[in-house]
Amino acid sequence: MISTFFNSPDDDLSRIRLEIRSLQPRLVEWRRGLHKRPELGFREKLTSEFIAKKLAEWGIEHQTGIAKTGIVATIPGRQPGPVLAIRADMDALPIQEQNDVSYKSQHDGVMHACGHDGHTSIALGTAYYLCQHRQDFAGTVKIIFQPAEEGPGGAKPMIEAGVLTNPNVDAIIGLHLWNQLPLGTVGVRSGALMAATEGFRCTIMGKGGHGAIPHQTIDSIVVAAQIVNALQTIVSRNVDPIQSAVVTVGEFHAGTAINVIADTAKIGGTVRYFNPTLGELLPKRIEQIIAGVCQSHGAEYDLNYWRQYPAVINDAGIAELVRSIALEVVETPLGIVPECQTMGAEDMSFFLQAVPGCYFFLGSANLSMNLAYPHHHPRFDFDETALEMGVEIFVRCVEKFCR
Repeated sequence: MISTFFNSPDDDLSRIRLEIRSLQPRLVEWRRGLHKRPELGFREKLTSEFIAKKLAEWGIEHQTGIAKTGIVATIPGRQPGPVLAIRADMDALPIQEQNDVSYKSQHDGVMHACGHDGHTSIALGTAYYLCQHRQDFAGTVKIIFQPAEEGPGGAKPMIEAGVLTNPNVDAIIGLHLWNQLPLGTVGVRSGALMAATEGFRCTIMGKGGHGAIPHQTIDSIVVAAQIVNALQTIVSRNVDPIQSAVVTVGEFHAGTAINVIADTAKIGGTVRYFNPTLGELLPKRIEQIIAGVCQSHGAEYDLNYWRQYPAVINDAGIAELVRSIALEVVETPLGIVPECQTMGAEDMSFFLQAVPGCYFFLGSANLSMNLAYPHHHPRFDFDETALEMGVEIFVRCVEKFCR
């Protein structure tokens, strides 16, 4: 995708203040240290200890152990005023890293393959800068270091633990380093940015038998295959073409031998959409199709459908705040990218349901440095220049929102 519009960034970093640019070596050091020691969701013990140590070193008030490993730092400004939260996720993925770099993961089978090490470092850099410049903003900044974004989800339990209260948060912002955009770009838009994600697994129960005597059986594989094909009609024939939705069957398990008709078949898939109204239509149609196909063949089924994260929907006012700041910070030919939606999902959505806010993408790819592998790839990495850009954007958002 990205190779169609850039080969290497031509970025002007002069808009990043000198103090933040001088912080860049430490941002890189923190990020690489975190990258070496990745941890899965709700197990971010080393990561949490590192963050807490830095916050204590800088004299920043903070709470630890929220939703197991989460941390919230509180930085008051020069006088009472609005409260802005900044959210950063900390967890890694169960992926074996294939990069040959000095900061390669030292934890077998675990890797920061989605940039959360960068998110944490940007948030730490922002905290450090703000605590040194409390006179430049009013009100309070709460920095939320969240566990388990990749699953099962740490945002909701942190909210339930009260991270948006005492003091009450007025707005929240967060960023995602994004290798589908080149360094020096910001993807920001009001409304839906990322999709809701839901999942299903279904067991089709037929009647097994000999492969040479099919008339004595109810072939669960044939039934399941017809269900998979029929599910493709949901988006093409039940969803308004102007809307976007995905129903993907990613699992199909059945059979033990070539001459045996399987009595059961198991399928599973993911469902994605932006418009919340589709949250009722899609699971309803999935079960109707499964039930109808099974009935026509005399089979039975057991369906498990669950909802994971709602859609990431940005508040128009906070999105405009971020957009205006991004225009001040980035200066490249591509610049601001408003049409940057993705069917990927994020539990930042729970924060955005609770308070107005904006989640945005910060371009981090650089083809000339071979730093353009997609997220969740075993060779994922990003241009670390994005770290100082992220800090500058966060700091300016604080200064503009907390006047």
